[in-house]
Amino acid sequence: MAFAGNFMNPAPLWHNGPSPGAFYSFPANTTSMGPSKETVADFKAHSATPITTTTTVIGLKFDKGCVIAADTLGSYGSLARFRDCPRVLKVNDLILLGSGGDYADYQYLKDIIEQKIIDEQCIGDGLNLKPKSLHCWLTRVLYNKRSKMDPLWSNYIVAGIQDGEPFLGAVDKLGTAYEDAAIATGLGAYMATPLLRDAVEKGPIDEETAKNVVRKCMEVLFYRDARSFPRYQLGVVNTEGVTVSETIELKHDWTLAHMIHMN
Repeated sequence: MAFAGNFMNPAPLWHNGPSPGAFYSFPANTTSMGPSKETVADFKAHSATPITTTTTVIGLKFDKGCVIAADTLGSYGSLARFRDCPRVLKVNDLILLGSGGDYADYQYLKDIIEQKIIDEQCIGDGLNLKPKSLHCWLTRVLYNKRSKMDPLWSNYIVAGIQDGEPFLGAVDKLGTAYEDAAIATGLGAYMATPLLRDAVEKGPIDEETAKNVVRKCMEVLFYRDARSFPRYQLGVVNTEGVTVSETIELKHDWTLAHMIHMN
């Protein structure tokens, strides 16, 4: 009966709990063996579970640039808690960045990237960060963090113009990176990718066609993704520069719900 423990000296029912009538201090600095030598400063927090999360980011390349779209919802678990979380970022006149996943991790990297741009402007040598450089840098940062078992729980799409050609690449929280003409993260990787690839396979597409395809994808995701939202941002990067739209309201129509049959 060794598995039952020591009957003569049982372990406390509640490890590190408060004494009767005392206040509970977290984290408790006592153990069943007596006072602990560890202090709060000795603990290292790891990003074990994302708290406020965002869903799909969509990227599509057209003949002279790229389009990125993402909704503005920050979900607190399954609660649509924060409804104004923009995550399509103009990095500079050559680069657009879209993020999905943990919103706090995106804010952390966003601050670092914005500081990099400020440092470049202060140097004043006329050189700008390029999309392939940012894509490579994100790959190294995310891979480094996951190698330390403290990953940034977010994924990114980098779009831009480099040497006159459009660039579109993705990086996930493991540091896995790739380039493609059509990219969707999150649930959109399953639902939006077929629509995007169908548009790409039909031949070269112009900016307006690319926008229409992306808008259709956002509509499909709103109907099918429980973490999606009817308000989203649309960003475009081309040879003329970078533009990020104001929040666009999706005109949804739930009269089609009668077509859905539940088993």
